[in-house]
Amino acid sequence: MKIEAIDLFYVALPEITRTADGSQDSLVVRIRTDNGLEGWGECDASPLISMAAYVMPMSHSNVININEALIGETLDSPEDVIRLRNKAGEYGLDIQQLDHAVAGADIAMWDVLGKHLAEPVWKLIGHEASYRKLPYASVLFGDDPAETRKIADSIVGRDFRAAKFGWGPMGRGSLEDDIALVQAARDGLGFDAKLMVDAGVIWGDNVDAAYKRAVAFADLGVTWLEEPLRTEEVGAYKALSDRVRENGVKIGIAGGEGADFYRAADDMMTNAGLDFVQIDVGRIGGITESKRVADRAHELGIQYVNHTFKSHLSVASAIHVFAGYEEFDLTEYPVGESPLILGLTAPTGVFRDSNGLIAAPDTPGLGVEVNLDTLRQYQRQVKIEVDGEVLFESQEP
Repeated sequence: MKIEAIDLFYVALPEITRTADGSQDSLVVRIRTDNGLEGWGECDASPLISMAAYVMPMSHSNVININEALIGETLDSPEDVIRLRNKAGEYGLDIQQLDHAVAGADIAMWDVLGKHLAEPVWKLIGHEASYRKLPYASVLFGDDPAETRKIADSIVGRDFRAAKFGWGPMGRGSLEDDIALVQAARDGLGFDAKLMVDAGVIWGDNVDAAYKRAVAFADLGVTWLEEPLRTEEVGAYKALSDRVRENGVKIGIAGGEGADFYRAADDMMTNAGLDFVQIDVGRIGGITESKRVADRAHELGIQYVNHTFKSHLSVASAIHVFAGYEEFDLTEYPVGESPLILGLTAPTGVFRDSNGLIAAPDTPGLGVEVNLDTLRQYQRQVKIEVDGEVLFESQEP
């Protein structure tokens, strides 16, 4: 089959706030083929910047848009997806947003290929089984301990056995303030539930500040301290990880969501001393690159975890990547109130079973379908024009 068209849909809530919530808008990508099939993907990036990467005029041989790289190409095998993902990378070598943008197309190619071959994506990328994972409810800290406690209570009320709290006021006050936030989360969850903390790179390269929190949070049974430092501060991460291990502090150090290409993720895994590497399939270039990271994490004995704070389209995309690794048993599961989290794929989705676990679906492709009504309801109308020539204009889903 051949790629006939690539359709782009910018969806957004009516009001966007500065809250660190990636489920407020999205770029959804649809690939249509000449045999009538459709595949879907989602990017975790600024939608308008990513859209430009699909349609912008050529600057020179290393700045050629994604549409030109992919439309008209043959797509019949996993090798074709990998070839086309690499082709888009070569065409867009100097496009800074390339990996974020092409992620949507890469995911959509795997989805449509799975439908073409009647196989789930996890099989196409080389896994022999789809193991169940424990989803952790991914939420933001409340503005204070009392609000955080209420959020934790609501998570327990929804029968989650694990949760991650992040961002909000974490790191913006004193050590005691941060401990109070985590204590409130732990009090609400109880000590039987897993608790993770996402610091949102708040301490930059300050190893001492991060270490003090690691010690305090370990006493509260926190599984990992996520992104305490900026992604590029690999040396600082290593110093923190070494200090934690040398002093017997019982907490893992997690990071990697800021890695937007494979080599950056590999650098963190090999040089930062991570216990958990967290990869966003919508940032690093799609399923193709995420699977490379998962395979490398398996080799290194580092636990791979998806970073996903968007819709169930992204949840599905992410879980296929590491479905076949039984030891990678945790998965991020957004539970915010944005109608784009579940509504983008309703009534399909990646749902918890009677044991509270989830698994990559056995159905062809990603195993979820996009809700066109949601696309229509939240679609933003975009027109990109240069010297009177229309390069892109939004269309009806």
